Amino acid sequence: MTCPICHKPSSPVFKPFCSKRCAEIDLGRWLNDSYKLPTRPDETGDEDEGWSGDKE
Repeated sequence: MTCPICHKPSSPVFKPFCSKRCAEIDLGRWLNDSYKLPTRPDETGDEDEGWSGDKE
């Protein structure tokens, strides 16, 4: 298995990464929204539909 950041062999200690540095780079990408999970567009077009929130 290779490190998903630098493609060097992964380390058992930092699996799936090769080092703490690469693990922290990956974490930083998640925290900065560099990675996004795919979503489907809202079919109704109204994102707030059904929201009751604290608007009352």
